[in-house]
Amino acid sequence: MSKDRVLLGVVAAPHGIRGAVRIKSFTEDPMSLGAYGPLSDESGRKEYRVEPLSAARGAVLARIEGVADRDAAEAIRGLRLYVERERLPEAGEREWYEADLIGLPAVGRDGRDWGKVMAFHDFGAGRTMEVSGGTASRQSVMLPFTDEAVPEVDVEGGKVVVDPPAGLLVGGKEKEA
Repeated sequence: MSKDRVLLGVVAAPHGIRGAVRIKSFTEDPMSLGAYGPLSDESGRKEYRVEPLSAARGAVLARIEGVADRDAAEAIRGLRLYVERERLPEAGEREWYEADLIGLPAVGRDGRDWGKVMAFHDFGAGRTMEVSGGTASRQSVMLPFTDEAVPEVDVEGGKVVVDPPAGLLVGGKEKEA
């Protein structure tokens, strides 16, 4: 995936019989999903005009131009919606686009290699950052994406400094962080 495009949302499911869909939005304001102009699929070849109708529970109820019934809405379930990076506002101080962090090395304050940032998740208890596990473990590790656990993000320097909570389980064994 090119860093020139940023994932804004994923079509989760159809809603009703008139082609509306629920979209899992990754924007700060879920209703802004349609504010960036046409979005594209993963290949960047097909465009979709999204009209948000309402937001609830981290999802946006929306209409997508050309999707007129439940069957058409079902056919685009799982569609990942991207925007050209230049259409997004600049990130503010202590703000980042998750796409800029994915692939960066995760380094402990003690210099330990925790691997690379793989993904971000929100399972309902706050954002977590998944790192590949580094040289000390073959398993990926989930860290809370908080100022305490991730005290430094240096996009220009190409790294994320982590300070995992004490007792973090890695590879089935408790390791010192």
